[in-house]
Amino acid sequence: MRILGIDPGSVATGFGVVDSKAGRLIHIVHGTLRPTPRSSAAERLHYLHQAISEVVRDHAPDAAVVEQVFVSASARSALVLGQARGVALAAVGAGGTAVVEYSASRIKLAVTGNGRAGKAQVQNMVRRLLELDRAPARDAADALAAAICHANAGKIGALTQAARLPAKRSTLRVRRAP
Repeated sequence: MRILGIDPGSVATGFGVVDSKAGRLIHIVHGTLRPTPRSSAAERLHYLHQAISEVVRDHAPDAAVVEQVFVSASARSALVLGQARGVALAAVGAGGTAVVEYSASRIKLAVTGNGRAGKAQVQNMVRRLLELDRAPARDAADALAAAICHANAGKIGALTQAARLPAKRSTLRVRRAP
């Protein structure tokens, strides 16, 4: 099974692709998507949609994992993060890929054994589990951790039900008031 992990963000969105074959994890690719900082919100979101769509096209994942929104103290930060997350869900869904969501603490627990693990711990464990030469950048490590969590979800018995989305576009019909 090929799994795409996405750690959405407005400044940096991490992605990572792993294959899970016969209980073994195989690293395929990872990276960080960074829209131009001075571009408008619409331009940044468009960039993320295009880039994530390209990753889906290039790597044809069987499932995608998007980290659930963490409610922060700042309403503005939560809103911006929600927009980036929505774009990620839309890009993956447009490709017809099954989408699964896990909380950050669930992902950390699955990868490090500690649901409150720090970024450095997650990076180190991802490096070790995927036998990488060096630890990935933080956002990419979080995305790879999400993919690893899903790869192991069946083994720990708490797999979230994923719904396969249709690959074709639906027609939007708008009813106008008389």
